[in-house]
Amino acid sequence: MLTMLAVLFPVTAGILASCVPVRGTQEKIYRKRAGRYAVISVVTALLGIFSMVWGKEITLVTFSEHVTVTFAFDSLGRFFLAAVLLLYTTVAFYAFEYMKMEEKPEVFFAFFYVSLGALIAVCAAGNLVTVYFCFEMATLTTVPLVLHEGTKEAVTAGMKYLFYSIGGALMGLFGVFFVYYYGMAGRSFAPGGFLNREAVSGHKGILLAAVFVAIVGFGTKAGMYPMHGWLPSAHPIAPAPASALHSGIIAKAGIIAVIRMVYYCVGADFLRGTWVQYAWMILAMLTILMGSMMAYMEKVMKKRLAYSTISQLSYIMLALSLLSADGLRGGLLHVMSHAASKGCLFLAAGVFIYRLGKRRVDELAGIGKQMPVTMWCFLIASLSLVGIPPMGGFLSKWVIALAAIRDGAGMLSVLAPVVLLISALLTAGYLLPVAFNSFFPGKDYKGETTDAEPGLLMLLPMAILCIAALVMGLFGMQILKAAGL
Repeated sequence: MLTMLAVLFPVTAGILASCVPVRGTQEKIYRKRAGRYAVISVVTALLGIFSMVWGKEITLVTFSEHVTVTFAFDSLGRFFLAAVLLLYTTVAFYAFEYMKMEEKPEVFFAFFYVSLGALIAVCAAGNLVTVYFCFEMATLTTVPLVLHEGTKEAVTAGMKYLFYSIGGALMGLFGVFFVYYYGMAGRSFAPGGFLNREAVSGHKGILLAAVFVAIVGFGTKAGMYPMHGWLPSAHPIAPAPASALHSGIIAKAGIIAVIRMVYYCVGADFLRGTWVQYAWMILAMLTILMGSMMAYMEKVMKKRLAYSTISQLSYIMLALSLLSADGLRGGLLHVMSHAASKGCLFLAAGVFIYRLGKRRVDELAGIGKQMPVTMWCFLIASLSLVGIPPMGGFLSKWVIALAAIRDGAGMLSVLAPVVLLISALLTAGYLLPVAFNSFFPGKDYKGETTDAEPGLLMLLPMAILCIAALVMGLFGMQILKAAGL
């Protein structure tokens, strides 16, 4: 019951807080609603923590003997929930200030908390059918975050996101059908999978094809080639808090679905050494390079960060495609370090827009003189994303590279670390010059030097995410061990 309370509370409370009228001046109304949302965020975080510790398995719906909607936290679900709570809680407080510049903030916050409930449900899903249902709900409830501004560009981006996501989800459903058909009774998640070897005998080819289709389908949410086209359209047009959520954690709903299918349903041993593994690795490496190169060439900051997300999420897909325990650990480390780093970068990009109206990279020269704290947060998050020690991005990429050398196949075991290094150089090329030019614009700089630093509501979330990225670099392996991963 505690788990369901953690899922349903933000949904119902968020809708009520947005719909119940508040009297007073516009500023007073906004402040009262922000107070409500702050309480909802804190209570949801506490409920999430309590459900991690004391939550018990609960079955809501039974469609047939082996097809149920069941919720039960395991070590993987708890780890992903920690990332969800970290990002949603920090972004919520940031959004209290940022959304003052947007129309209908109450609509934004309503869907903000509805999507939070959907993401908690994805983390708590106890079987593959439940993952699929919650995955679909996460898509439907996050589309309004992209559509929020209501412009033609926003509507186009939102529809593109929706159509890509529905297409990917249908591909995932195709795989779910076959996994359940060839699975053993019960079909609850099990490390190593639950395939019925007798039923699979003679049908391995069709099951491999179905699993590959599902990986590509669920990978749509994570922006993996060739289903990546929605991401650079949706992220830049959404409000900065929504962009931080989409990039930092919502896109990782696809990651958790892939992990559940491959590692907890089919089993890594079933795919290891097959064409599925090799094709998956190649697609992931292609996406890493493509995303990094597109980010390097992009001049609009939020779009640059969106292309970066395509690349960085495929680090995780590459790690998972290694089908080893170390690869899985490396991918999970990058889940958390990327959530913190990219969340901070999108929030910083939102500060540039909110305080100065600047969206392009070439407009940010000298901005460090106006908002030094914001730019230090931007720099620290950039260092993590590049992979500079002792930040979280370094540890995750180190573990992934070593796993690729040890567990890769033939030339792919050499090619994977090379791709990671090239991507790291490109990441440094499209992030670090922004920070350096903001502090050292040159002697000829004649721009503004007046203070434009935002308030604590925007600064503290960025600082907390920077600290989280550092903590993952220093204690990431210990955190995974404590989590049972």
